[in-house]
Amino acid sequence: MVLYEVDRVQINAQNSLESSRNMAKRIENAKRRAKQAQVEEEENNATFYEDASVLQEEISRSQEFVDSNKKTIATVIGIMVAVVALFFAFKFYMGGQETAAQEELFPAVFYFEKDSLDKALNGDGNSTSGLLAVMDEYGSTDAGNLASFYAGVSYLKKGEFDKAIEYLEDFGTDDFLWQARAYVLTGDAYMEKETYGEAVSYYKKGANYDENEQFTPIYMEKLALAQELNGSTEDAKNTLMSTLEKYPNYNNINEVKRNIGRLEK
Repeated sequence: MVLYEVDRVQINAQNSLESSRNMAKRIENAKRRAKQAQVEEEENNATFYEDASVLQEEISRSQEFVDSNKKTIATVIGIMVAVVALFFAFKFYMGGQETAAQEELFPAVFYFEKDSLDKALNGDGNSTSGLLAVMDEYGSTDAGNLASFYAGVSYLKKGEFDKAIEYLEDFGTDDFLWQARAYVLTGDAYMEKETYGEAVSYYKKGANYDENEQFTPIYMEKLALAQELNGSTEDAKNTLMSTLEKYPNYNNINEVKRNIGRLEK
């Protein structure tokens, strides 16, 4: 019993000693961390002052550059202002050109729709100067571009196929209906000239341009005919077979089937 009490006292003493040592270590560590924090703060302050001096130096250099290159900088700024002003002036000018072109184009298209092709092309001396004049004067506008299309179709109707080809080839747009139609009409002009190889080329462009169920099968039929007349019977049959496969609901599909049967004989 006494031995047990002695052992317990010794253990308590050791624990107290160990606790004292641990406390001393924690205090020492705390001092060390505080010292380290102070050192880091001093270093950061030094860096800040160093960076501030560098910044001041860079500002001084920039000011010196501006002072020594005032004329050059003013010239550059003047050019930039002029470019911006020209850009907006051009947009304003083109807007006015587009409006004027449309005012000239509308009555010309009216004559085109009435099959008054000469007035459509050359004007009536009153309300319009005609498609050709719109093209010449406003060629950079959308209306001028559209005038080229109508001029090409007008010459196609008049039987002047070379002029039709010229103006239809000048026409260009991202609209899939108009562009595909222009390609096919150019093919029609070459068919009239019996230049079947060129007709095949343009019909292919029209048929492959943004395919759709409404017009593409019509263009493929034209392509097959041009291929046949150009001596490529197998190509013509393959085109018709593709039409049958892709567009089974095409309203002229029975004619497509008959031509396939004819070419297979």
